[in-house]
Amino acid sequence: METRSPSRVELIIVGIGGMGVLVAGRLLATAGLRAYEHASWMPTYAESRRGGLSECTVILSNDPIASPILDQSQSIMLLDSSQMKSFEYRVRPGGTIVAEKASLFDDLSRDDIRLMPISGLEIAMGIGGVVANNLILLGAYMELVMPLPIQLITDELEEQYRGKDAVLKRNLDAFRKGMELGAALKV
Repeated sequence: METRSPSRVELIIVGIGGMGVLVAGRLLATAGLRAYEHASWMPTYAESRRGGLSECTVILSNDPIASPILDQSQSIMLLDSSQMKSFEYRVRPGGTIVAEKASLFDDLSRDDIRLMPISGLEIAMGIGGVVANNLILLGAYMELVMPLPIQLITDELEEQYRGKDAVLKRNLDAFRKGMELGAALKV
């Protein structure tokens, strides 16, 4: 059965520099160009790329995108859940937060959004280190939200990491593990 993509997808990815926030966002935006007419990827990070707050906004749309800046988004993916309080109000009612469970965070103050905690760091350590966690959470997000066909992400990973067999294998494994985690939460 073919998965039909929504007409517009919005995602804010948040973490600390070096966690792969920008890589995950760029991957989604680039893959999204195969399913949508328009894509926007807007990275934001502090002066020091590693260790400072890092964020990117991805918008995929069949209509022109007026601005890459979002006050509120359909979904947020938190690689560093210590940012939960700062970002929970940036999710639209009915939206989703996919958050790394290993970080300490308080319960949501809202009951009009879904919180999907994912234990990606544990799995990432077994796959190849914390650097794989971004793709684990991206896989969970893809499975939970279904913003575009999954195959487009795997095709884009194969394209970007062609000739780097070990990195490609790690990234595909991480992405697929994340999809499994997301599927388990849907039950």
